[in-house]
Amino acid sequence: MQLVDFTTLTAACAELRSEWIPARLEQVYQRDRFTIALFLRTLKRRGWLTISWHPQAARLCLGDPPPRTPDTFTFSDQLRHQLTGWALVAIEAIAPWERVLDLQFARRPGDTPSWHLYVEIMGKYSNVILTGADNLIVAPAHQVGVQQSSIRPIQTGQPYEVPPALTATVPSLKESLERWQERVSLVPGQLRRQLLKNYRGLSPALVVSMIQVAGLDPDQSTDNLSNTDWEQLFSRWQEWLQSLEKSQFQPGWTTESYSVMPWGITEPVDTVQGLLNRYYTDWLNQQEFTALRHQLTQKISSILGKLRVKAATFEERLQQSDQADKYRQDADLLMAHLQNWEPGMKAIALADFDTGNLVNIPLDPEKNAVQNAQSLYKRHQKLKRARAAVEPLLQEVQAEINYLEQVEAALVQLDAYQVAEDLQTLEEIRDELIQQRYLEDPEQRSRNATDASTPYSYRSPSGFELLIGRNNRQNDQLSFRTAGDYDLWFHTQEIPGSHGLLRLEPGAIAEESDLQFAADLVSYYSRARQSDQVPVVYTEPKHVYKPKGAKPGMAIYKHERILWGRPPQACNYLREETSNKI
Repeated sequence: MQLVDFTTLTAACAELRSEWIPARLEQVYQRDRFTIALFLRTLKRRGWLTISWHPQAARLCLGDPPPRTPDTFTFSDQLRHQLTGWALVAIEAIAPWERVLDLQFARRPGDTPSWHLYVEIMGKYSNVILTGADNLIVAPAHQVGVQQSSIRPIQTGQPYEVPPALTATVPSLKESLERWQERVSLVPGQLRRQLLKNYRGLSPALVVSMIQVAGLDPDQSTDNLSNTDWEQLFSRWQEWLQSLEKSQFQPGWTTESYSVMPWGITEPVDTVQGLLNRYYTDWLNQQEFTALRHQLTQKISSILGKLRVKAATFEERLQQSDQADKYRQDADLLMAHLQNWEPGMKAIALADFDTGNLVNIPLDPEKNAVQNAQSLYKRHQKLKRARAAVEPLLQEVQAEINYLEQVEAALVQLDAYQVAEDLQTLEEIRDELIQQRYLEDPEQRSRNATDASTPYSYRSPSGFELLIGRNNRQNDQLSFRTAGDYDLWFHTQEIPGSHGLLRLEPGAIAEESDLQFAADLVSYYSRARQSDQVPVVYTEPKHVYKPKGAKPGMAIYKHERILWGRPPQACNYLREETSNKI
């Protein structure tokens, strides 16, 4: 994880100043407890400015529009009340080499600023603070009490104080190679550590890339550098300072992260704004994806465990009820041979009506023959009633197990975060479980229909589109809304998994290779992913039905044909497709 450093923040602000000052603030939306979005409009453009004080992802950059869900945060209410309709007239650093910005708001461009929004990008100490022209705090994103910090408390109504200044030396283009080398190597040590310790404005990622582009090892000792090594490194040092002075940056992706300097760039990008938005959005999505997937997997596993125990209990009771007829037969035998009974008998052996074999019947010595027969008849009736009561309960539990195994199969498919669609799919699964009352919803969220995720999409050998659902919502959408009269519907036979839909034009006929392609991928997106061969059924969508009252993703079908899907073959295809995209 790479934090926004001074260089990155300077590059982002340079872009914002050139294109977004002045701008009118029209809306404020708080995405979560660490992020707000300001909707800005200029004469040429409009967009959402993301400001975050997240401990690991604090940033300032243009971002995506917020979701269409209610904003219930107090901080954004205060910003809306004070700043809506005002003009953002400046973005300035409060002091040189500080990662604290002053976003200044005035009634109109050219007026004296009446509001200051201080954005402190300082790792776990990041914050956003609104003050008036008198510098008194009106609304902090995160209040800091005296108990938390006696040096710099942040409370509503108190004067705003800038963070304590750093003590390290300020980098300068005027500093000579000799003086710079002397300062870095005065106390021998690890090269990157000496640079970070002696100068302000540096970050670990920047220092490592600077040293590596100079052809050196960041971990080597300053004692081991030759004069040529020092000259190479100093050249990169001055290149960095010149970029800061001229506000000229080259943003792009590196093999491990991102950079705004032209060092180790593998994929250039147009703007720092897009770079930061994509990097931190992906990182935060991945964190949320991992946590949410773990939560859902644990919940489903726990519920399934309990349901399977309940199903096993019902099955055991049904097995016991299978003996009901034996109790009746024993009672009939006993009633037919009352003359063979003697007082005090604990068992009696009688010949079976059909086979003639002796049947040993346990007896209660305290009861006579008729009373023992009546007890056997009562036990027969009780077990018959138990079967009538248990069978529907077992069917209900089994249907619930089938549904949750379908959800579990969808979670298995989402084994790692790759694109934003993965998190969206996972959120839909969570929302579905909330609707089915397997989870509680503390936020009472309501997803807008336009936010729905889309299914996987592939092309068969003949060029037909194959759609595969990522979750139950998409499965129902494909099977009962998207499917047309000429399409073919695929699903693994009696195995939880995704629904597949091979889209065919009128008059088109799917070749054997197309059918096998669809069967391979559908078998891969199922619970039998690890198998070599999986039975896959396919039929026309008109033969697919949803039982009344069935849970999401559940369907029955008829007139099906069977193919053997090959998950390993699908895995090879997906690997080749990924390589081609790269």
